[in-house]
Parts: sequence; structure tokens; C-alpha cells
Amino acid sequence: MTRTRTIALAIGLAAAVGTLTGCGQPDVTKDRLEQAIGPAFANLYAQRADILGEPGVTVTSINASAACDRGGPKVPDVGPGPDWICMIHFTDDHGQPQDGKFEVQVKSDATYVGGGPSKLIGQAMLTDSHGRDVPNPVFEFDGAFDPDN
Repeated sequence: MTRTRTIALAIGLAAAVGTLTGCGQPDVTKDRLEQAIGPAFANLYAQRADILGEPGVTVTSINASAACDRGGPKVPDVGPGPDWICMIHFTDDHGQPQDGKFEVQVKSDATYVGGGPSKLIGQAMLTDSHGRDVPNPVFEFDGAFDPDN
């Protein structure tokens, strides 16, 4: 092989490796999901409090944060799938700190569906402050995250 051909081959190989490395970054990551699901939950929990006529419950007072894991300790915390679990820590409508285990299905299009324990967030339907039955916004909820952040 000539020196010129060897250099051209090396440059081509380096370019291919660089391209493949850039393409290999997962869009679904633990950090992206955690950054999205905590605030989404807080907004919906504040809506729930409003439906129930509970004054003073705000996104700030809920102070939700999440710690997510995919499939246990032997599975990398990346990629879409139905096996994500997020522990959401928040302050409930009575001012008490709570930790809820939410099962989360994450899709490759940067969206997710989460559902948590009804003993903390209530049933699928709530009775609002006017006596009407309405859907509970935090019983099961959809959200999205920024795949580039």
C-alpha cells in the first residue's frame, strides 16, 4: 500500500469513527427524564389541588424532584422502554413530604407516560370542589423532554 493511500484510508476511517460516535448519543437519558418529570408532576399536582379547592398549593410549594432508574442496577439508564421507575419527592397538599414510585414508559420520540401510587395522588377520577367527578391530572400523565438538553 502506498503512503498516500494509507493516509487517505486513515483520514476516511477517522471521519467514519467521528460520525458514528456523534450518532451514538442516546436521546433518552436519566438526566433528561429527571429534569422533565419533576416539573411536569408539580404542575399537574397544583392543578389537582385547584380542582379540589385546596388553596395555597403551588408549583413552588410542591417542590418536586425526581430520581429515575431504568430496569434496575444491571441496565444502563438510557434508551426508550416501559421499564423506567422514577421516585418523585414532593410536598403534598397538606405540607407533608412524600416519596412516590412512578412507573414510566419512555418513548424514542422524547415523550413519556407516567403513573403513580393512588394512595398519594388519588384515584383516576376526583370529585371537584363543586361536587362534579373530573379526571385526576396526576393519576396518569404524559410529558416530553428536550432530547438535546
